[in-house]
Amino acid sequence: MEFKILDLNLSDEGIALVTINRPEAMNALNTLFFQEMDRMIENLSDNPQVKVMIITGSGKAFVAGADIAEMVNKNQQEGSDFSRTGQNTFRSLEKMEIPVIAAINGFALGGGLELAMGCDFRIASSKAKFGQPEVNLGLIPGYAATQRLSRLVGLGDALYLLMSADMIGAEDALRIGLVQKVVEPEQLMEEVMKVARNIASKGPQAVKKVKAVTRKGFLMDFDKGSELEAEEFGTLFGKGSEGEEGMKAFLEKRKPEW
Repeated sequence: MEFKILDLNLSDEGIALVTINRPEAMNALNTLFFQEMDRMIENLSDNPQVKVMIITGSGKAFVAGADIAEMVNKNQQEGSDFSRTGQNTFRSLEKMEIPVIAAINGFALGGGLELAMGCDFRIASSKAKFGQPEVNLGLIPGYAATQRLSRLVGLGDALYLLMSADMIGAEDALRIGLVQKVVEPEQLMEEVMKVARNIASKGPQAVKKVKAVTRKGFLMDFDKGSELEAEEFGTLFGKGSEGEEGMKAFLEKRKPEW
């Protein structure tokens, strides 16, 4: 795989670290980024050795937003198409079977925060900054922030961030549930890798299923979601199953062999 914007480091433990490497533009999202991320998602999804994906940014930004220089001369239809391009990429990210972690090293603004919200959860540097500043430009978010943000933090906090365009720090992001953990900048990647290794050590099918069932169930009513859980719970039982190995290993006081 050859990429101009994305760098990939794949560890022996099955952890794929993807770094957005466009620091001269604070990793702003352009058409080439979406093309490369689509290819990255496809290639990692086809690799059975990959258990966890991490996305981070180079320099002082995770992603500081979409590329305004590319957007400024678009007409109405081109603007809608550019929105759908980003929405489709982030939805594909969300639909990956494996867990995806955002390691937020700096500014996560506009499209950058939307990218982070497309990941399964977020771990941030204490110096990270978050915001949806689109109304400052006379725009609204284009990559589904109006849909994901309220689902993550609640309607009031979402509307406040979307309408005020205020930028908040990592501790406030943690308080409202936008991120799950905050660490010192020099500890960020160490902590993210620790979390990724922990997840990678679990039953791989169980991890995939818990992501799928939780995400699908979040959009269902409770009873339908519970029935989905029961059905998928059952698929991990039986001769030669991952569940059988995990339970036997527990009873025999040994590590499971996935």
